[in-house]
Amino acid sequence: MLKTVTPGEALSILYSAFGARRTEAEACPLALARGRVLAEDVEAAEFVPGFDRSSVDGYALAAADTFGCGEASPALLRLAGRVEMGRAPDFALSPGECAEIPTGGRLPEGADAVVMLEHAEDYGSGLVGILKGAAPGAGVVFRGDDLKPGQAVLRAGRRLRPMDIGALAAMGAAEPRVRKKPRAAVLSTGDELVPPELTPGPGQVRDVNGPMLCALLEALGAEAAFLGIVRDEEAELERAVLAAAEGYDLVLVSGGSSAGERDAVARVIGKNGRLLFHGLAMRPGKPAMLGEVHSVPVLGLPGHPAAAYLTAMLLAGALLRSLLGQPAEPRPVPARLTEPLPANDGRELHCGVRLSREGGELYAEPVRTKSGLISALAASDGVLRVPRDCEGLPRGALVEVELEEF
Repeated sequence: MLKTVTPGEALSILYSAFGARRTEAEACPLALARGRVLAEDVEAAEFVPGFDRSSVDGYALAAADTFGCGEASPALLRLAGRVEMGRAPDFALSPGECAEIPTGGRLPEGADAVVMLEHAEDYGSGLVGILKGAAPGAGVVFRGDDLKPGQAVLRAGRRLRPMDIGALAAMGAAEPRVRKKPRAAVLSTGDELVPPELTPGPGQVRDVNGPMLCALLEALGAEAAFLGIVRDEEAELERAVLAAAEGYDLVLVSGGSSAGERDAVARVIGKNGRLLFHGLAMRPGKPAMLGEVHSVPVLGLPGHPAAAYLTAMLLAGALLRSLLGQPAEPRPVPARLTEPLPANDGRELHCGVRLSREGGELYAEPVRTKSGLISALAASDGVLRVPRDCEGLPRGALVEVELEEF
């Protein structure tokens, strides 16, 4: 009989069994790349920008022509021409000359600075007065200031954000190589369950876990599919799990993971593969299990929605990050408790918290809930993990919160 494991032990078992697996790489158009995970490092192949350009609207000139000038004694320069956007200037500047230039315009040869329009005055007849001196490089973004060939810009394992898409576009990386989305199947079990669109009858409840887990898996980077509600009949459950294991990279089964008559998931896994652990020293989430069927990881989750969500965050989150080549653990943020937490009962506590900011510091308010209540989960901004041997935490204690932003 398998013993109950701690969350840390569960993750070690999970990584030992599945940690070397990665989904294949594929090219992805930039328009679809937000939220995808890079499969390889991205290096700049060219200079960005590719030419010296103005960062302001003004006059391009040689900085040496402005030394010592001011409003009382402006430097008088001859207007040699105007720079047009999207075109290279067809003229060069000689000493004592300037050119009108827009933001982003290419500097003409002979210019090494740009003076803003506010610091210049057009006297007409081709003369411009410069009212403020400029140092070399003022108002200019030089070729390669942003990126140079061979410069590492984005690393493999990075989930692409909107600003990353902008960097890729600037480099001309129109189809970055990303990891294929892992395919995840979700099964809900229980005779009492009905689809969300139906009105429950006596003793029935709507299936919360199916839609919730699919949404969580999608947010974590998977392509999720809900395969339906399975009744409390072991043969039907076995058929559903075996079918899911044939076409998916990960299978989640919620419900059926408590002791006794609802232990069918463990028996199905053990009969058709191997059970890696059954029982998690975590509150909520004790009935969780992990196994393997036809080389596919199968997670058995509690039926109560809050417990199912928090155990899926821990275990499915770790599996998906591994498959996608992401860092093993999300980076938490520090916050201070708004109220004390009592000592643990030998199980690691995973508690939803509301976050607020006061005086530049984050505060975490625990959301008190029973494991079956979904409303408290919806009210939380993140998850606080309290070690199993913790003797309690006082009000104001500094803790680490895993954000639920995807």
